[in-house]
Amino acid sequence: MNRAVFLDRDGVLNRGVLQDGHPFAPASVTEFELMPGASDALARLSAAGFLLIVATNQPDVVRGRATRAGVDSIHDWMRQHLPLTAIRVCFHDDQDLCACRKPKPGLLVAAAVDYEIQLERSFMIGDRWRDIGAGKAAGCTSILVNRFPEPLQVPPDQELADLPAAAAWILSSARK
Repeated sequence: MNRAVFLDRDGVLNRGVLQDGHPFAPASVTEFELMPGASDALARLSAAGFLLIVATNQPDVVRGRATRAGVDSIHDWMRQHLPLTAIRVCFHDDQDLCACRKPKPGLLVAAAVDYEIQLERSFMIGDRWRDIGAGKAAGCTSILVNRFPEPLQVPPDQELADLPAAAAWILSSARK
């Protein structure tokens, strides 16, 4: 069985795009800006044998703020430049009541089946309570980074400054 690090996209791997003082997901690759240290952190995790799987909610497509082509262009760039195993996307909104929209664990569980991942030996890194909830529901150790300013409905197992700090913590924990 494999170990994985599941990663939220916006706020963990890349910066949000500020509009009227609120962060939104980038709508296209031209708005996409990788977070400092993200590429190196992913390379270290990959070299240690972790599968790297992005698990991202992208409701802005159904909300009309982004297009599927724009999201796909971002993911194409990510696949070309980052050592990712897979990118899993939920395009639904809350009212759709799907099994894949975080905080539900559907994206992680489906990836675990496809890639033979042992979830209890894996990690979920996110910046919002939804990410932490999905990780915990799937049985992963959940790490909160770059905390989004909202109430935490689910406490993380660990809270760290950013993705590089989370990668360092995972690598030191994995050696124990």
